[in-house]
Amino acid sequence: MAKPTRTLTIGLILPDILGTYGDDGNALVLRQRARMRGIRAEVRKVTLTDEIPADCDIYTLGGGEDSAQVIAAARLAASPGLQAAAADGTPIFAVCAGMQILGHSFFAHGTEAQGISLIDATTQPLSKRAIGEIASKPSRVGITAELTEPLTGFENHMGATTLGPDAQPLATVTRGTGNGASAAVRNNGASEGGERGAEGATNSATSGTRIEGVVQGSVIATYMHGPALARNPQLADLLLAKAMGCTIEDLEPLELPTIDRLRMERLN
Repeated sequence: MAKPTRTLTIGLILPDILGTYGDDGNALVLRQRARMRGIRAEVRKVTLTDEIPADCDIYTLGGGEDSAQVIAAARLAASPGLQAAAADGTPIFAVCAGMQILGHSFFAHGTEAQGISLIDATTQPLSKRAIGEIASKPSRVGITAELTEPLTGFENHMGATTLGPDAQPLATVTRGTGNGASAAVRNNGASEGGERGAEGATNSATSGTRIEGVVQGSVIATYMHGPALARNPQLADLLLAKAMGCTIEDLEPLELPTIDRLRMERLN
């Protein structure tokens, strides 16, 4: 494909408070995979005192502790550049706390806090921390239709995230906890709710399928750390492709045996 004449801008949103788990690396992975293809790319760090721009080509948000979540949600609500970008269809990738604050509500220090309602999801506390390796099969819904490879990451969270009718799961879990919600999955990949358990997770009396992440519009969100895009290069390329208005197949292939070995090690 023809390379864009302008520089691809990757917005790293609030890394000063949402940078606890190394998720800043997702922006670096996007930049590097673009540059290895001869595409000019830069990371724009947007900190707490900055206005949130609406003109980046891709956005990434990472994880953080309870206090950081509350502060980040308030800042995103006060400076709605991310919401404007989502309305324009700009790809947004959010991890863990970043995912929770994009929903309607989440819990911090035992108290319900308001998110920015960019995705139709709510998060309540799990009774036991979900920590360890997670693997899943992509649902291939919406913006993620091109994903074909298993997803892998490391989860470390206390959230049970339930999806509303406007949101769909990123993947079905083959190992690990994921969203902390058991849900039947319709043929189109949307979560099908059953009764709600005491932890607020959706429980299904039918399939008991565990789901991971959220897909809604141009937003892809997940509980996978790692960083997630280092461990899932196809997912990174999907975000790059969407930012440039092309498909993954249009991108020049990258032969990186070390990354392939890392993926096999983690998936096995």
